[in-house]
Parts: sequence; structure tokens; C-alpha cells
Amino acid sequence: MLDIFTQLADWLTFTVFKLSPDTSVGVGFHFFIEDTSKILVLLVSLIYVISFIRASLSVEKVRDYLQGKHKGVGYFLGSTFGAITPFCSCSSIPLFMGFVSAQIPIGVTIAFLITSPLVNEVGVIMLGSLLGIKFTVMYVAIGMLLGMIGGVILDKCQAHRWLQPFLAKAYQQVGQAQSQSQQQTQEPTPQRMTMKDRHAIAAGETKTIFGRVWKWVIVGVGLGAFIHGFVPAEWFEQNLASGQWWTVPVVTLSAIPIYANASGVVPIMGSLLDKGMPIGTTLAFCMGAVAVSLPEFIMLKQVMRYRLLAAIAGYLLIAISITGWLFNYYY
Repeated sequence: MLDIFTQLADWLTFTVFKLSPDTSVGVGFHFFIEDTSKILVLLVSLIYVISFIRASLSVEKVRDYLQGKHKGVGYFLGSTFGAITPFCSCSSIPLFMGFVSAQIPIGVTIAFLITSPLVNEVGVIMLGSLLGIKFTVMYVAIGMLLGMIGGVILDKCQAHRWLQPFLAKAYQQVGQAQSQSQQQTQEPTPQRMTMKDRHAIAAGETKTIFGRVWKWVIVGVGLGAFIHGFVPAEWFEQNLASGQWWTVPVVTLSAIPIYANASGVVPIMGSLLDKGMPIGTTLAFCMGAVAVSLPEFIMLKQVMRYRLLAAIAGYLLIAISITGWLFNYYY
């Protein structure tokens, strides 16, 4: 299915507008068309499907399983789900909103949100062919571990307080729902929802959420497409290949404006390694590009307040830098 978006971008870029694939304009425009169309379609589809399922799903059972003594399992499941979903950072946001609206613990949703862009099955396959099975397994484990640790930390900080009001309100209904459930235990079981009822709820939520975020998808991907087409990778190769300790946080910060998914950034890793950049520094750059991208954070601003955005960004910058230093030290 995803080939459809590539074919659409090819047709518009190279046939309709007759841009050359060898120019920065052609590369950037192709990137914009492909990713915008893909993300918008996924946005609508995922919001609708999640809302449709949630209309009849017993979120109390899911929530009860993920809370309390099962919370550690919840972090692992959230991170695992993030690892197996073929989504980039921007297209993971609709699922994040769905999890929050379903009152899944905020730490579990954060674990998913962090892991999803870091670990992508296509990227993993490409990484295995480039650097071998051992390094790939380590990368997947680290990506999932970063997601779980981030979930634990932000759960302890009660990060749900820093969601945008419309999501915070939905999340804070957990206690109310539990209280009402206890008060209504002797009341008749509610009538089962029909397919028509579920569709109405899903369509309404899709319209509301899509209306809030679509323009930020355009802005974010547009910014990423511009940088993707015009920012040369050679600059990093020429200036940050020394292996000194400060190069790791510098390349992590320098990767923030770049928008890429794991499969798209793996070839860049190969190029940087071929030019002599240390493996830890290269890894930090690529993890920063897929996990802390500016376009992603522009879109996340629609569901998170600045305090939560800063907490996630700060955690990722520190965690990625530590990962880069460790790889440089041992390799």
C-alpha cells in the first residue's frame, strides 16, 4: 500500500511538474508529496479505526491490566508495539492520541511514542545488512529500553498534567469512570452498541482530531522536506568525525531540524561511517533525526504543552548522548 504514495510522488514530481530527481528541489518536493499524502491517509485511517474499536472496547479491563502490578509489563508492551508498528514519528501521533483518549497510562503511551520512530522493521532489516545482526539486536534493545525508561520517568512525573486540555480532560476521566463503575455495579448492563453507533462515534472523533492537526502535518512535513532536500550530509562528515566527547551531543542537537524515519536514515549511517565518523556519534545523529525531529515536535505541540515537550526532548537528548558515548567507548 505504501508504494502507492511513492508512485503518486513520482508521478507528480517527475511527470506533472517535470522536476529532476538529481536536484534539491526535486528531492524535497518528492519527499513532501510522499510523506504528506501517507501521513494524512494514515492519520484519518488510524483515528477512525482506533475510535471504532474503542467505542465497544472495555478500556477498564485494558487499563486495569496495565496499571498497578502490571505496569512494568505495560511499559514493555507499549515499547514492543512501538517497535513492530511501521510508522515514523509523525504518523505515530494519532495512535498516541488514541491511547491517551482510551485512558491507557501515560507512561505506556510515551514508551510507544519514543520507540515507534526509533525501531522500524524495514530499518532494522537494512541495518542488519549494513552492520550485522549483533549491532542490530543491540540497537533494537536500546531503542525499546529508551522507550520504557522514558515511560517510567514521565509516569513518575505525572506527565498527563502537561497534555493539551482536550486530551488531559479525556485522560483525567479515569477516576471518574472508575467511581461511576463502582456506583453502578447493581444497575442493568448497558445495551450493546450497534455498528451504526460505533461508526457515528468514530466518524465524529476523526473529524474533531483531524481538524486539530492536519495543518501542522503540512507545516511540519514541509519544513522537513525543505531540510531534506537542501541540508548537505557532507557538512556532518567534514566537521564532526573527530570522535571527541562533545561531538555526540552536538550531532544529536544538529539532527533536530531533520525529519526522517528509521528506514530513510539507515543509508545516511552507512555514508557517515564510510567517511570515518565514529559509530557512537553516527548512531546519536541518526537517533536524533528520527526521535527528536523538529517537525514531529511541531505536530506534538497540538497534543502536548511545552513542559511535556521539553521533558521528552531533554530526556531523549541525554539518553541518546549517553548511548553514543557508550558505543564510542566500546567500539
